[in-house]
Amino acid sequence: MPIRPPALDDRSYQDLMEELLARIPAHTPEWTHPRPGDPGQTLLELFAWLADTLLYRANLIPERQRLAFLRLLGVSMRAAVPARGLIGLQVDDDTVTQAVAIQSRAIIEKPVTFETRTELTVLPITAEAFYKRPLNDGEQQSFAAVVPGLQSVYRLSSLPTPYVTTPIFVEGAPETNGFDVMTQTVDRSLWLALLAPKASAPEGQLSLVKEIRNTLGRSASGGQQLLSIGVMPSLAVPALFEEIGPRARIPHVWEICTVDERGDPDYVTLDVVADTTAGLTRPGVVRVALPDSSRIQVPSNDVRANLKAGVGDAPPRLDQADRAARVAAWIRVRPTLKSLQRLSLSWMGVNAVEIDQRKTLVSRVVAQSTGAADQEWQLPGRSIEASSLVIQVEESGRGFQPWQRIDDLALAGRDAKVYQLDPEAGTIRFGDGMRGRVPEAGMRIRVKEMRYGGGAAGNVPPGSLTSITARDLRGAIVTTKLKVSQTLPMDGGADAETLAEAERRIPALFRHRDRAVTEADYQELAARTPGVRMGRVEVLPRFKPHQRRFEVPGVVSVMVIPFKEGLGLPNPRSDRPFLESVHGMLNSRRPLGTELYVIGCEYVPLGVSVAITVKDGFGISDGGETVGGSGGLSRETVTADVREALRRALWPLAPGGVDGAGWPLGRPVRDRELEVAVARVPGVSGVAPINLFQRQGKDWRKVPRTSADAPVQLSLQPWQLPELLSVVVVVGDESPDDLRGVPNPFADRSGVAVPVVPEIC
Repeated sequence: MPIRPPALDDRSYQDLMEELLARIPAHTPEWTHPRPGDPGQTLLELFAWLADTLLYRANLIPERQRLAFLRLLGVSMRAAVPARGLIGLQVDDDTVTQAVAIQSRAIIEKPVTFETRTELTVLPITAEAFYKRPLNDGEQQSFAAVVPGLQSVYRLSSLPTPYVTTPIFVEGAPETNGFDVMTQTVDRSLWLALLAPKASAPEGQLSLVKEIRNTLGRSASGGQQLLSIGVMPSLAVPALFEEIGPRARIPHVWEICTVDERGDPDYVTLDVVADTTAGLTRPGVVRVALPDSSRIQVPSNDVRANLKAGVGDAPPRLDQADRAARVAAWIRVRPTLKSLQRLSLSWMGVNAVEIDQRKTLVSRVVAQSTGAADQEWQLPGRSIEASSLVIQVEESGRGFQPWQRIDDLALAGRDAKVYQLDPEAGTIRFGDGMRGRVPEAGMRIRVKEMRYGGGAAGNVPPGSLTSITARDLRGAIVTTKLKVSQTLPMDGGADAETLAEAERRIPALFRHRDRAVTEADYQELAARTPGVRMGRVEVLPRFKPHQRRFEVPGVVSVMVIPFKEGLGLPNPRSDRPFLESVHGMLNSRRPLGTELYVIGCEYVPLGVSVAITVKDGFGISDGGETVGGSGGLSRETVTADVREALRRALWPLAPGGVDGAGWPLGRPVRDRELEVAVARVPGVSGVAPINLFQRQGKDWRKVPRTSADAPVQLSLQPWQLPELLSVVVVVGDESPDDLRGVPNPFADRSGVAVPVVPEIC
């Protein structure tokens, strides 16, 4: 039988009224005829209503009690996760030639508060990325006669490899499909042109470039200048069943161009001071130390002065004279391993810094100790970053002293200076004298440093962050105007867990105890991976994805699909950061002998054609007006609803599928089931046999039937789901045999376009 909490008092309003009326003869015998409307009975009804309300609340478990139960279980609610991303800063004043060094935790207030995570030296430059693009087929034909001539001009022993200097990441815009340095360039390099500001007069451009080079060559303290380069590797969907885990660092080198004694280009390898990209495998910032200004040189870009401009290993030639005159330095990144197959980047920019959606609080007194045991105090914020919290407690004669954070006060010693933190609620609790020291009475408790915040509101699109407030290394407000360039979205933010969500999670927590053993454990733990929005989790026990083989002992494959709004194409797919997040969540919780794989879904392309008949009263009249009852739906509306019903039936996420939980994994697509989904659409009176189509190269092949009335189905493997790519819905008696829709009976094969000669005045 179900477990239902007992009612502490089950009396209803009517029961209370009957009891009050029954007591009248004993307590007020002079009241002989109580009836509705009497002032006395009105008072009784009021008291009965108040008592009924109190009993209702008494029978509930108040939120305070539920929170107390959660605390006794030792379970805290999950804190909010901050959104993160990359931005670029630029000195918004062409007259400034000196670098601006700013402290970490510079503030971006609108629309949501973000802070920079590291120090940054904003150099007075902008950057444009270029690459040497090989000629396409048309260009090769056009320049077929020119290339041999270039061989003799440059006195080369073989035919030259022509290229076109092509910009990439124009105006900071990322490449959606990624840019592969290995396959899309002739020299396996990506070039960054560091541009000086544009001079007010052309004759002053050369001296301005020299000033910028001096700034690049030496910092204000006399040491090497640091250049921060933001890198966003391509976040393409990984290959099907690609093994997810820590990726190997990509061997590469950063170089800056200089000029040798003969005037030929040479290169100086730059030292990498810090690298949060883990070797170009994840978004982050690479900080490189620039050489002395005497070694920052650029070969002449004018072929009249330098015939070999852009030839061989030289930087790409820029044919725009004004832009070439502003180049203060050339920096390139290239792989060092010839056998490397792929180096794909989505964005690169300079003066970049990582930011996250948190605020910083320093030196704030939050409480004064009462000397009692188990003191608990609220911090001035919620969703605390535990690693940043520094709590100090005042001690007699010693001032403020640091206390350490501990996960469980029950493990603390008698005199241990420790406290326990609830990150989501933003509270700290001290010991009772037996398990952790009690702060002395009257002593103050201070937050030396604390970072807090987060939430889904921080997932803002590109261009949302525009202004920044920063301090220099001495703590003074930076007066130089800085411009924020946000060309990438902020992501990863998630709201704090609610009490209702925590209560639903608690039973699962006691089942798996944060260990992945059963199928349900893997599903529940994967679903609560922080920083991702999960759409669906499927566990395939004993399935080894690389071999497409089941019944492999000790192997567990977890298939995850991200959440997606609506039913639009394409179906949701898991990219590498999504899979890595889930893998990191599960890998530390799996049994030691279990071989874990976190994979995306394999979609099988599917096409559907269907013919329907529309009920009487639906359709378009001769005058073009909608006619008929049932809301006056037009035929176009009915056919659109049929397409929507088919997409919903085959959608991989809830509320799609036959049971509202998404199309079942590996379930074959049967025409009869789709016909039922179509027949339920309002306005449909009949459905012709549905035709299914399977992808064959670039064409669609109709799934054959054994007979005219025989059912047909598209079989799927246990790790596959259908992806409906094409739907054709017609009003008629027979479903189309192809996916091109209804052919035009008036089409004429001999029809050609007649060119129109424009009139010239």
